[in-house]
Amino acid sequence: MNETSPAVSTDLDRLSERVEKAASLVQQLRDDRARLERERDEMARRLKESEQKLQGQDVAALLGELASLRREQREWASERRDVASRIESLVRKLERLES
Repeated sequence: MNETSPAVSTDLDRLSERVEKAASLVQQLRDDRARLERERDEMARRLKESEQKLQGQDVAALLGELASLRREQREWASERRDVASRIESLVRKLERLES
């Protein structure tokens, strides 16, 4: 008799399900790895492009220049506020003179 007992059949079914789940997981991991490799390659390409753009430029000097420009921007904004305040004051005085 070649009949399989119900217990053996159930065990084989469970084993089959586990193998299918494992195969699915392996495929998902392969897909994830491929995606991550593509992302890594893209990041490497972008890094290389950035390095080429900065080639020959001193990053510390660029950061110093950026800080200087920001400081200058704050000074200009302060001067602009001072000029606006003076103009408002002069306008008020002119309005009083006209009254």
